[in-house]
Order: sequence, then structure tokens, then C-alpha cells
Amino acid sequence: MYPRLNINIKHLLANVDFMYQEFDYLDELYVVTKAYCANIDIIDELYHHNVRYFADSRIANIKKIKEKYPDTHTLHLRLPMHSEVDEIVKYANRSLNSELSTIKLLNDAAIKQNKTHEIILMIDVGDLREGIMYDSDYISFCQKILEFSNIKLVGIGTNVTCYGSVIPTKETLNLLIDIKKDIENTLNIELPIISGGNSSSVYLHFENEMPAEINNLRCGDIFITGTEAAYLKQIKGMYYDIFQLEAEIIELKNKPSYPIGKLGVNAFGETVEYEDVGIHTRAILAIGRQDVHFDNIQPLEKDIKVLGSSSDHLILEVPSNKYQVGDTIKFSLSYGGILSLSTSEYVKKNIIK
Repeated sequence: MYPRLNINIKHLLANVDFMYQEFDYLDELYVVTKAYCANIDIIDELYHHNVRYFADSRIANIKKIKEKYPDTHTLHLRLPMHSEVDEIVKYANRSLNSELSTIKLLNDAAIKQNKTHEIILMIDVGDLREGIMYDSDYISFCQKILEFSNIKLVGIGTNVTCYGSVIPTKETLNLLIDIKKDIENTLNIELPIISGGNSSSVYLHFENEMPAEINNLRCGDIFITGTEAAYLKQIKGMYYDIFQLEAEIIELKNKPSYPIGKLGVNAFGETVEYEDVGIHTRAILAIGRQDVHFDNIQPLEKDIKVLGSSSDHLILEVPSNKYQVGDTIKFSLSYGGILSLSTSEYVKKNIIK
């Protein structure tokens, strides 16, 4: 059945081994599962490969993991919504937080469930996504957290690159270390965890600039793409072909390369410029923007050109006399392509062991 997302488990597990060996000095290395929606077949393979630390932004995904494998340690990545605090306390051992009103509700939920819920306080060092600002009164903020009976403040963390494109540096992570020491010394507490970010922080390790005090990372895309997220460099020794799209040709005809008639906008309200190269062979594949944006896929064969897509159709320029209707074409994927294809219920997930 097509379209399908082919997933090479052997290569994924090899990347896990590579990362665990490289970062064996960390106390915690979370495998972030959101790109493949915590596909339970993949989780099974990871679990039986001794992965126990899982993180995700969606509580529905964490629930799947925790219900099947209660002994895993789960981290909720996205700041909790007030409407989901009960489930977060039930299924996530720990969550990232920056709002006192939310922490209060987590505490209330933890009291009802007779649990202690761990939190990491997020510090915004400039990327301007989540976290209290690094120059804010973080001491007072932490004092208020410590008043909650069933909340345990276990550390501080930061997130960069995902929104503001800020590259993590040794200096920004040292700022986090200074804040942690200030909190500990002022409040006479111990914060065992400094979470130094995501796959964009990985390059610091390979440049020998990762501060020794960083003992926690939350990584997802590097496991599945073999590419660090700061400069998008492929890591030598890692696989980057774990996820591939395979889609079927449903029409194959020689047609003009330039539309005929008065041009307006397409179905997405876009004005598109077309190149007139005369008559060429065009293939239509049974996949579209409802599943993945064409900018996030790349044909494995170099003589194929992606022209564009509608909701349900992908248009390619292909060599003449090479393909037939019913043939399939394979594509490599960006992180965004993996994310959207995994989310689409119309794409079959094909696990290759």
C-alpha cells in the first residue's frame, strides 16, 4: 500500500548506539519521539534496545509509551496546558515549565494522585520561545515553586534554535550554569539537572565546547537524520537514510511545462512562477500537501525534478520512457517531512528491520 514511509530500524538503533557512546558523560539523554508520533512499533524497538528516557510534546504520545512501558522515564516537552495537567502528572514523570499558575495546577493534580511531579524550570537565553528571561528575578520565581508540596524542582533548562534560530554556544550554556549556581547558593538547595537544549547543542560536543556541567539533553532529529540542528551538518558515523517516502505514479504523460490560459493563484492562494521548457514527461504521484510539503522531500534519483503539489497530487518531471504507471518513486526527507508524513493517517508506516 502506498504512499508509505519506510523506516530502517537497524540504522535508527545504530544511531542510538552512536549517540549513547558519544554522550556517555550525560546523566540523562532523552530520545524525543514526536517526529514519528511515538509510533509504538518504533518505541518497542527502542525499549528493547535499552532506551528508557523518552520525551515528547504531546501527552497522547507519552501516554502510549507509559501505558505499555511503565518503567520508562517520560518528559513532557511543551509547556503544559491547564486543561491537561491531570494527564501530565499521570503519565509524565517530569515536565518543562515557566508559568506559576500552571505549576500550581500541576501541584493540585499531584496531590489528588498522591504523586510528586518533577519540573525543570525553563530559562530563555534569547531564542524567545519558552522560559523566564535569563535576566529576570529567577530567585523569587524559584522560591514560589518551592512552596508547592508535591512539586519537585529538579533543575533548569533552556531551548534554542527552534523558534528564534539562536545557535547555542558555550557562552549561553555557561550563563545557564551561572544561574543554576546562583539559585543553589541563594536558596540553599540542590538542582541536579542542567538541560542544555536539543539536537542543536550537539555540535558543541564535537567541537569540544560542551560545558562539563551540562548533564541533560533532549534530542530527537539527530537520532533520525544523523544531522545536528545548529548548522545542519551530517555527523560522520551516523545514518541519515532512516526515513524514506515511497509514493506511486498514477499518471504519466507528455505535457507542456507551462500552464495554458489566464493564470491566477493556486488552491493555497499562492502565485506560482512556471518555467517554460517545452513538452516534457510529467508524473503525478498519489500524495500531496495534506501529507507533506514538497519542499521537504527530495527524489533519490537525480534525474527527477519536483515541480509542485496540490492537496492530493505531487507533480514531477521525470525522464521519458523510464517509468510506468504503478511504479513507485522514493524520496529522502527533511525533519519537517518526517514529522508531517508520520502525522498523516493516509501514509502507511513500513517498519524495515
